[in-house]
This record gives sequence, C-alpha cells and structure tokens, in this order.
Amino acid sequence: RVLSLDLNKDRDVERIHGCGINSLDIEPVEGRYMLSGGSDGVIVLYDLENFSRKPCYTCKAVCSIGRSHPDVHKYSVETVQWYPHDTGMFTSSSFDKTLKIWDTNTLQPADVFHFDGTVYSHHMSPVATKHCLVAVGTKSPKVQLCDLKSGSCSHILQGHRQEVLTVSWSPRHEYILATGSADGRVKLWDVRRASGCLITLDQHNGEKSKTSSEGVNTAHNGRVNGLCYTHDGLHLLTVGTDDRMRLWNSSTGENTLVNYGKVCNESRKGLKFTISWGCNPEFAFVPYGSTIAVYTIFSGELITKLRGHYSTVDCCVFQPNFQELYSGSKDCNILAWIPALREPIPDDTSEKSLSQQHLNPAYEDAWSSSEDEG
Repeated sequence: RVLSLDLNKDRDVERIHGCGINSLDIEPVEGRYMLSGGSDGVIVLYDLENFSRKPCYTCKAVCSIGRSHPDVHKYSVETVQWYPHDTGMFTSSSFDKTLKIWDTNTLQPADVFHFDGTVYSHHMSPVATKHCLVAVGTKSPKVQLCDLKSGSCSHILQGHRQEVLTVSWSPRHEYILATGSADGRVKLWDVRRASGCLITLDQHNGEKSKTSSEGVNTAHNGRVNGLCYTHDGLHLLTVGTDDRMRLWNSSTGENTLVNYGKVCNESRKGLKFTISWGCNPEFAFVPYGSTIAVYTIFSGELITKLRGHYSTVDCCVFQPNFQELYSGSKDCNILAWIPALREPIPDDTSEKSLSQQHLNPAYEDAWSSSEDEG
C-alpha cells in the first residue's frame, strides 16, 4: 500500500495556516486527531475521520490556537506532540523559548516551561509508565528533562558541545533517550544514570577515530538535525547536513552502513521525518526540497519521490491504521497521501503483472513474509 501512495484528489485538509507548517502529530490512541504547528506560532487540531462516508471529503479543523489566543506562542512552533496515553493533553514547543502543556478541552495551558534559548525539539516517551519526562533540545548543549508530575526541569544531560536540534525516546525502553546536535554527534542516554551517556554513535565504527586528531566519535560530518527510531526500537535512523542518512543498531550503537545515497538536507533547525510501521519492508519518509523521498530502510533504495507541494516540505507523519502519510510545507498546505486502490487487472495480463510485482519485495503486502528472511 505504501508503494502506491499518491496525492489524493478526493482528500483535502482544511487550510487554516497562513504560514509554513513545521510539525505534525497524529494521536496514537485512535489515530483520528492530528495536530499541526506553524511558523507563525499557530496550532491547529484536525479530525481525520470521514463522517460523510463519501470518497471526496475534507479533514476539518476542530479548533485552533490562533494569533488572537491569549496564550499563543509568540514565535514559530517547532514541535507539537500529543500526550501518548490519551487525547486530553498535548504539548508544543517554540522559538519563543517555551514548552507548553495544553488541556485539549479548554485549549488553556496547564503548564509552561521556560528556557534560556530557542527550543528546537521536544519528545515524550510513547511507552513510559514509570516517568512523565519530556526531553527538550534547545540552543544550549545541555539536554533538559522536564517532569510533568512535579512541573520542574528535574534533570540535565551534559555531553553535547553545541545546540541540541533533535531528541527522541526509544519506543522499546522507557529510560533510553537519543539526542542529535549541531556538533555532529548522536548520543544515547539512560536517564536514570548520573553519568548519563551510554554511547556516542561513531560513523566509522571505531576504525578511523583511533587515528583522528580529535579522537571523538561523530555520527555525521555536519549538524545532526533529525532522529527517528524504527517502531520496534531496534534501529535508529539519523539525518545530517552532510546530506547523509544513517541507520544504527540501537543496542550496540553500530553503524549498519546502509547507503541511501545523497539525502539533501540544508535545514538549520530540526528535520521532522518519519518511518512507516506495519509494512514489509519498512520505509522512511524524508522531506527532500519540495518533495518527500521514500526509502526502503534496510536496503537504502530510493523508491520514489512524492510530488505535490509548491515549496519546502518541513515535516511528515505516518498514519499506520490506513497506511497514509500527511505532510506539511512552507506553502502553508497539509497534503494527504493515500494508497491508491489498484485498478482491476484484465485477465490476459494478470499472470504477467503479478509476476512483475513480485520482482520487487516492496510490492508485497504488509503481512506477507519473504522466503529469504531469517
């Protein structure tokens, strides 16, 4: 289904934003409500459900925190995220140096955390049951951990040398956090440990760094501005301004050396890319200029580029229930990419078409297992 993703002429997302869209998030409880954060500070909440039952419909905005709202962010919203366990709360962070915790029903902030510098990224663990920590990456090299229970920034992780552009909790272990910085480094932390850092990822897997004058592991030869775990948490995908994407074993820290070719990335802030789940094989969706590049994660193959936006794409989010993709761009639009249902195949060509499909394992259905696995 992912391979047949196409811009859907029948599906529209109501246009509310008057500026570029930096961040999207779909709540994991029902997969129904989507948040968007704009470069003018505006936040919009959409209902993706099709009540009309007609093929042609528009995803309506349920509510928004617009420019006239007393608590609207003063500057660009860089990250929005739903509270992972229910839709009654969501979070947003901004270049106005704040992280806000919102009550969905009242659209009032339940709490506001203030920082010394602009906030590039924040993330709540999708699996945590024993803590309520929000990891926050700011202009400071120190990673901040904000505790929603106590309302304080309880913890600081020190080790990066420059601003922290991207943070992501492991979906497998609730205390493991990955961070990426403008210093070219990706660090994995166990936030229970005083010393903190477990591994600093090394693109050379320990070989070149022995002879390098600096003697410090780097994940990229440029700013690291995007991180995303695979859904099972076994691998971590990183992007950097060296125009490279790298896949890492998240338990050993080993660079798997998958070659994705040149992945153009000039973003001075965080790049919000995403990974499919429930597919076989899994795909990465990476904003690439005004397109979204789709890669097979473990082979590195560039499958396609999704074209439809008129300007730079800044974010995308995957909806696993229907295997749909939503993307936000500087053109102020949110586009829905829906698997196109295949036309029925005429009888005389059906055998030929099916055999051609099976040449590429990516065309197999999500539930089919390939013979050479294991």
